Amino acid sequence: MFKKMVIASVLMSASLFAGTINIAVAANVSYAMDTLKSEFHKLYPDINVHVTLSSSGKLTAQIKNGAPYGLFMAANMKYPEALYKSGDAITRPLIYAQGSLAYLSVKKQDFNQGITLVEGKNISKIAVANPKTAPYGKAAIQAMKNGGVYDKVKDKLVYAESISQTVTYALSAADVGFIAKSSLFSPKMAQYKKGINWSDVSPKLYTPINQGIVILKKGEKNQEVAAFYSFILSKRAKKIFNDFGYIVP
Repeated sequence: MFKKMVIASVLMSASLFAGTINIAVAANVSYAMDTLKSEFHKLYPDINVHVTLSSSGKLTAQIKNGAPYGLFMAANMKYPEALYKSGDAITRPLIYAQGSLAYLSVKKQDFNQGITLVEGKNISKIAVANPKTAPYGKAAIQAMKNGGVYDKVKDKLVYAESISQTVTYALSAADVGFIAKSSLFSPKMAQYKKGINWSDVSPKLYTPINQGIVILKKGEKNQEVAAFYSFILSKRAKKIFNDFGYIVP
């Protein structure tokens, strides 16, 4: 019922919308966010979208402590579901995109080895997002365990605060990193080539990363928040997510 009300509200004249909204967004979406905001502003030029990027776990803690976010785009469904159950979110979590893991290295690697690549003698440091707060980090650990390499390489792991920081580590402080595939579609990453510097992690090794969106209590009855929520679930946004390597529902 609420979703129908949201859709109805955004069918109103765009001229009625103005102001600034604050939204919390999982770090993996940072690479697509500029494009998403640009497309949204074509529809609602008078709405300013202020984005706070971090790991889903940290953003959830901020929301519970009263942070002024009207909407939350998480890296999995766990955190928005918890916020909905606690009453901090007013809409049931919906999947806006499905994320994928990839390996990244500044050096040429033999990705035909699959997950066993990380066991190599030439790999001394492996960048991974903190699995306690970052869903992509949790998925990376799961992939290594399911691939039978975790116990052999756990001492090589270098933990980053978020999945975006993991990219930085993979490019500077580690030999390889488990990153969000979406980061590879940023123009800044064009120099890194598939099959040479990066490759997909087999999706059979980890649980699909269903990314969830909710309107938060502080965004209740806010038409600008409702407009952005509806946009993220629209075909226009889904095309952008697809262009950045996500699987869209």
